[in-house]
Amino acid sequence: MSLDGWNTLLVLGGIRSGKSEFAEALVADAVSVRYVATAAGGGDDDAEWAARIAAHRERRPETWSTEETADDPRRLADVIAHARPDETLLVDDLGGWVTVLLDPAHQPADDTVTVAELAAAVRDCPARLVLVSPEVGLSLVPTTPLGRAFTDALGAVNRAVADACDAVVLVVAGQPVRLKPAAPEHAPTAEPSPERSTATVNGTAVPAQAGPNDARPVDGVAALPASPPVTTPEAPAASAPVPAADDTGWTAPTMTLPVADTGLVIQPGMELPMPDDYAGPQAVERLATLDVPGTGLGVLEQVVSFAAATQGTPTPAPWQSVRVLLLHGDHDGGSAAGARAGESARRAEAARAGQGVLARLAAESGAGLQVVEAPTAAAIEHGPALTAEQVDAALRYGWRLAEEAVDAGVQLLVVAACGAGTEAAAAAVLAATAGAEAPAVLGRVITENGEIDDVAWMARCAAVRDALHRTRRASRDAKDVLAQLGGGDIAVATGILLGATARRTPVLLDGPVGVAAGLVSRDLAGQARHWCMLADHGGHPAVKLASDVLGLSPLAQLRLDLGEGANALTVLPLLRSALALAAALPPRPSHDTADAGDVDATDEPDPVEEDEPDFREPEPAGPGPTSTEPAEQGTRAG
Repeated sequence: MSLDGWNTLLVLGGIRSGKSEFAEALVADAVSVRYVATAAGGGDDDAEWAARIAAHRERRPETWSTEETADDPRRLADVIAHARPDETLLVDDLGGWVTVLLDPAHQPADDTVTVAELAAAVRDCPARLVLVSPEVGLSLVPTTPLGRAFTDALGAVNRAVADACDAVVLVVAGQPVRLKPAAPEHAPTAEPSPERSTATVNGTAVPAQAGPNDARPVDGVAALPASPPVTTPEAPAASAPVPAADDTGWTAPTMTLPVADTGLVIQPGMELPMPDDYAGPQAVERLATLDVPGTGLGVLEQVVSFAAATQGTPTPAPWQSVRVLLLHGDHDGGSAAGARAGESARRAEAARAGQGVLARLAAESGAGLQVVEAPTAAAIEHGPALTAEQVDAALRYGWRLAEEAVDAGVQLLVVAACGAGTEAAAAAVLAATAGAEAPAVLGRVITENGEIDDVAWMARCAAVRDALHRTRRASRDAKDVLAQLGGGDIAVATGILLGATARRTPVLLDGPVGVAAGLVSRDLAGQARHWCMLADHGGHPAVKLASDVLGLSPLAQLRLDLGEGANALTVLPLLRSALALAAALPPRPSHDTADAGDVDATDEPDPVEEDEPDFREPEPAGPGPTSTEPAEQGTRAG
C-alpha cells in the first residue's frame, strides 16, 4: 500500500497481526535505524515472553542500533524529541511502554502528563518515526481491575499518538488498512460527454452505456450480451431511479455509481449503503400489535423485517415488480463431469422462449425473466477460469444489469443459474473463502435417469482439489478468486449483488452461484450481504455452509431441486402474502375499548351491601398458630 508523504506513522494491530513486521518493512530501506525497545525483559519465570523478545532481536538487521527505555518510561519522549532529522526511529511497542508506566515501581506519577509529553514529542519529532502499538479496543472489557487499567491507559495513549502522527495504519491478519489520512476516493477514469460516451478497450471503441441487447465485446469478454426480458420491458436509458407513485420507501436516496459513465473500478473496500437499522425492528414490534387470531407470522417475521429494512419503512409493501436474472455460463474440465453436453444451452433457450420450469414459475409470479450470457470458464484444475480483464468486465456487466433493472422500476432481483459445472465452481470459491472441503460441499451427481453417478462426483472433487492445490500460494483477493476459480457466471452474479446494493435493491438467492457470489461480494463490499435473502437452501451442502458464513437463514426448507432460482420463485407468493398481511391488518383492539362497548352509560352501579364481611387479616393473638381465615359467620370487625 502507498504511504507517501508521512514523517511520523503509527502502526496499530492485534496480537500476531503482523504489525511489527509491517513497521519493520517500512524502514527497511533506511541506511540506519534506531530501534527503541520499550518492554521489560522476560524473567526466568516467563520463558515464552523472553522467546518473543529474542525473536524480535534476531529479526533486526545488524546495521540497526537498539535503545531500551524500560528502566524509565518517561525517557521515551526525550529520545523522540532529541532525534536528529537524518535519523529513522522505530518504537516497538507502546503496549510495553504502558505496562512499564503502570508498574508500581514507577508510581505514583502523573501518567496524563507523561502521555501528553509523548504526544508532543511525536508531533514535533524532526526524524522519520514509526511507532507500533497493540489495538486492544476491539476485545472484551477485561474482568480484572489491572486489565481494565491497562486497556484504558493504552486506549488513551493510542488516541493521543494517532492525533499527533501524520499517518495511521491498522494491520489485520497481515493486511494493512490506512486510517489516517483517509484513503482517497477513486477518481473516474473517463469524463462522460454530453453525447453517449465511449471507452477504448484493447484498442476498440465500446459504447459506455451498452444496453442489454448490445452484443459488442467488452474488455476481452467475447460473450456478455443479455437477451431481452420475457415479460419485463426494456430498461430506459435514464440513469436516475424511477420514482414510485407513493412514498413507501422505494424513493429513498440511493448510492448511484454509474460504472459505465465514470469507469468506476470495483475493488475491495467499497463503501455501499446499508439497510435501515431501525425500520426492521420497528416492523417486528408492529407485528405484535396486529389483530391476528394466532401467534403471528412465525419465521416469516424475518421477511417483514428484511423488507422493512431494505425499504426504509416499518410498514413495507409487497414486491410488485420482480426480475429474474438467469445466468448461463458453463465451466469446462472436471467441474462439469456428469453434465450432458448442450443441456445448459437448451435450458437457456427454453427460458428465452418462455418455456421450462423457471419461465413458468416466473409467469405465475408475474416476474420478468432475463437470460444473461456469461463467458465460459476454463478448466480450473489446469489454469485460471478467466483472465483479470474478463473478471473486471463481468463485474461491471453485472453491476450494469442491476442498475438497468432498478431504472426500469424493479423492486426485487432474483439470481438464477443454469450453467454446467456451477456447483463445482461454487464449491471451489467456498473452499477458498471459507476453508471448506470439496467433498463436504459438493452434492451428489444425479443422472437424467435418477441414478447416482459417483464417478462424476469424484471427478468434480478432483477438479476442485487440483485447482486449490494449483492456487495454494495465490492471493485470496476477491478478484483473484473469481479469476482463478469462480468463472463468468459467479463474476456476473457478484456484480449484480454489488450494483443492487448500491441502488438499495434487495436480492433473493437460493443456489450455489448466488451464495458464492455473496461470499465474494462480501470481500469487495461488506454491506452487500445485508441486501440478500435466502429463500431455501434446497438441501444443497454448499448453500447450507455458505448461508451460515453469510449469516442468512433460509425462509423455507422445501428441498426442491428444480434448478437455481426455482426455489425463490416458489416461495415468492408466500413472501408477498406475508408482506400484504403485515401492511393491511389493523391493530388488535385494546381490552379497555372492548369492555367499554359492553357498558350502558345509563346503568346505575349496583348498591354496595352494608353487611358485607370484612376480610382483613386479624392481629396475632399471641404465641401459637394464627389464621387468615375469615371470622365465624355473624362475627363482624369493629
